[in-house]
Amino acid sequence: MLNPEERIIEVLRHNRVDFLSSLPCDRIKSLLERMKKAFFPVPLTREEEGVGISAGIALAGKRPAMFVQSSGVGNMINALLSLTGFYELPLALFISHRGIYKEGIAAQVPMGKRLPGILKGAGIAYAAISTVDDIRTIEKKLPLVYDKNRIQAFLLSPAVFEEVCDSAAISPPSCPVRSSTVKDSAKELKPLMSRYDMIREIAPLLDGKVIVCNLGIPSKELYALKHQPSNFYMLGSMGMATPIGLGISLASNREVVVIDGDGSILMNPGTLATAAHLNPSNLTIIAVDNSSYGSTGGQPTLTGSCVDLAALAQGFGIGTVIRAAGKKQLRDALRERAPKLKFIHALALPGNAKVPNIPLDHMENKRQVMAFIRGAQGFD
Repeated sequence: MLNPEERIIEVLRHNRVDFLSSLPCDRIKSLLERMKKAFFPVPLTREEEGVGISAGIALAGKRPAMFVQSSGVGNMINALLSLTGFYELPLALFISHRGIYKEGIAAQVPMGKRLPGILKGAGIAYAAISTVDDIRTIEKKLPLVYDKNRIQAFLLSPAVFEEVCDSAAISPPSCPVRSSTVKDSAKELKPLMSRYDMIREIAPLLDGKVIVCNLGIPSKELYALKHQPSNFYMLGSMGMATPIGLGISLASNREVVVIDGDGSILMNPGTLATAAHLNPSNLTIIAVDNSSYGSTGGQPTLTGSCVDLAALAQGFGIGTVIRAAGKKQLRDALRERAPKLKFIHALALPGNAKVPNIPLDHMENKRQVMAFIRGAQGFD
């Protein structure tokens, strides 16, 4: 007879789950370790980025699942509603439900007790998995996640795994040494173009690529300059552009370009570490750095005072980091072949172009992008 861990793994396999994103919890550490061998593992630095990565995986037609601790659910709510739910993407969310059974950490109790109410208030369906027999609920509800494009949370009580022999050895950390240099890293490099001018300059190089563009005015500028069915225009969930692009790059063989911004990257900088670890060869991140929150009134970001995004990317372990400002530098940076993930720190002047709103419905945008990814050169 299968133990609870093995049963859950079999349910996920039966439902053809492809990618499993997770953050650790000692109550399900053995389960998570076993799952590394059964599914493509995506180790996260923060729960919210996992929502974005899972969204990208779903856009590529694959099946994501996440395993997180209840204390981290608060980090996910906005992304779950404004990204996963808004675009009607599937996500199976397995939550190690702390604070409700033999909890030794008092700080876990407030979130644990309120978690069902939080999920209910957010309109996220959930099911309590309190006993081994409740795993049948997972068997019943999990197919609907992918058939109906739903978010479904499963609250995993520690009681379910209490009697499981914790025999799975924890894999030692593996971090290969990677050399990284910042090209054109001279401090005197100055911005010469606005974001709009940069997009216009690289537009001919975006043909046939999946483009994930940062929310607000950047997406409007891209639509005005280079609309194509492979463009995913962000409408909410600030900080999710790079995670979405990362998810698409992992789940398809399409070339993916993320047009991100300094404020957005600073909101989820840990995603650069996740991207460096996974290191997909078909992903380029263009960090348009104009030292301002352009879509909210031009307030300054910290890249204008103390943060160097190129050094940040290098420090997180991205092997190919290029700094660019002029037209030729930007074109050359995008054309440059890299063995794995590439990060372009594009220094830009602040300011927005006067462009109209995007007339494309968000669900039609989703359908166009998914159709492109699933085309002849995408994974079957």
